[in-house]
Amino acid sequence: MKYGFVIDHRKCIGCHACTVACKSENEVPLGTFRTWVKYIEKGEYPDTNRFFSVLRCNHCDDAPCITICPVTALFRRDNGIVDFDGDRCIGCKSCMQACPYDALYINPNTNTAEKCNFCAHRIEAQLEPACVIVCPVQAIVSGDMDDPASKLSHLIASEKTTVRKPEAGTLPKLFYIEADQAALRPTEQTHTGGYLWSELRMDPVMADDQAFAAADARARTTYDISHERPWGWKVSAYLWTKSISAGAFFLAAIAIGFGFVKDHWLYETAAPLVSMFFLAATVGLLVWDLKRPDRFLSILFRPQWKSWLVIGGYILVIFGALLMAWLAIPVLRAFEAEGPVMFLGAVFAAMSAIYSAFLFRQARGRVFWHSTLTPLHLLVQAMVAGASALMLVMIAASIISGSRLEGPAWSFLYSEFIGALVANGVLIAGELFMPEENVERMRAVRLITKGIFSKMFWGGGVIIGLIIPLLALTSGAAENQALAVLTSISALAGLLLWEHIWVQAGQAVPLS
Repeated sequence: MKYGFVIDHRKCIGCHACTVACKSENEVPLGTFRTWVKYIEKGEYPDTNRFFSVLRCNHCDDAPCITICPVTALFRRDNGIVDFDGDRCIGCKSCMQACPYDALYINPNTNTAEKCNFCAHRIEAQLEPACVIVCPVQAIVSGDMDDPASKLSHLIASEKTTVRKPEAGTLPKLFYIEADQAALRPTEQTHTGGYLWSELRMDPVMADDQAFAAADARARTTYDISHERPWGWKVSAYLWTKSISAGAFFLAAIAIGFGFVKDHWLYETAAPLVSMFFLAATVGLLVWDLKRPDRFLSILFRPQWKSWLVIGGYILVIFGALLMAWLAIPVLRAFEAEGPVMFLGAVFAAMSAIYSAFLFRQARGRVFWHSTLTPLHLLVQAMVAGASALMLVMIAASIISGSRLEGPAWSFLYSEFIGALVANGVLIAGELFMPEENVERMRAVRLITKGIFSKMFWGGGVIIGLIIPLLALTSGAAENQALAVLTSISALAGLLLWEHIWVQAGQAVPLS
């Protein structure tokens, strides 16, 4: 048994009865929607046409929201319906990023994720979904796709149907008959500055003039619901603090393990303490960003192991344990454990840096985050952040003690910092300027390089984060404490700005 929908746009009159029935049946709060009707217009007056598209969860056979959910709050029933369990949800909003159809929302009353669940309670009672029975023209058809005698199967077999975003590979079970293609593809739509019955809040995508002009010839959106960008500054800050934590110990392990430095307090004591502090900040930001922080331990105690949120959570826990073990070695005088702990610590520091690339890749709705360079880029960013933080620690110690910035410990840090900054610049260029045919990714890149994020990118990410540190490092920062401080702070600030741009630009292109 496999339930699905067919929406026949030969019949749909755009009356919103399905939206109202869904809200009434499922007590959907104001401002949120499980199903909605979008209006677009095409052509030039007087030769204009209006088209409707009924949008909702597609109950995918390969649902990315199920895969990314860390606590099995989203699951597939035996009949193929993708349902949710609000009692399990921790409000991480990762499912909202994974869905290519923008079908999930956060219930403001419960702070948990919800969506169309095919009126599963009605299906159990042998009733049809509320939207089906209320449609005055029978434009919405539900049924069992595995039953060849069902009306749904007959329509799919006899009519030319389309689905939204087949390239996402989600195998959706919501089929459209004669829906206008521009209505189903948000990259072919643009806004006119307002809707039929409401004003339009300014959106970053509207700053992308090239995409605006290209889309204007196809369709104009004249009615839609609001779509929020779920992840804000806390996620950007989490990536930044995690980079510092992972990078500080990773560099210390390289310095000690490869014999660049021996018996130096910066790498043996200060680096793991810096890592520990910023690891705690990382975990704090992750919990703070949850809509239900009271349930955060569910990630560890009731995990869904396909989710990189779970895998990443355990990586951070193990990394923290290894940091404590390293700091405990001199106290317990267990010096024979130094080698294994240092090796494992370096491995888990690197894993802590890069696991987010796989988490963001599970967000199938956000194409910009899917670059194959991202894992390596996150590791390089960690090396930049770790070197910056350790350089500040060493400068502070130098000021307090009145000593000069010199010796193998400083030389290694200085050389590594230059190399990591150069590599970071190359990888940023690779992520943004490699040839790309995907329209959504191209629009996100244009937003960064020419649109609303361009000032932050060129002024912050490039000039502050790359050019100033490189110029300072090659112009005497090794001997000048003030210049070295400027270098470190500038690199950290630029990295934070880049992380924020990367997170926000990935969410700026509309999904529906």
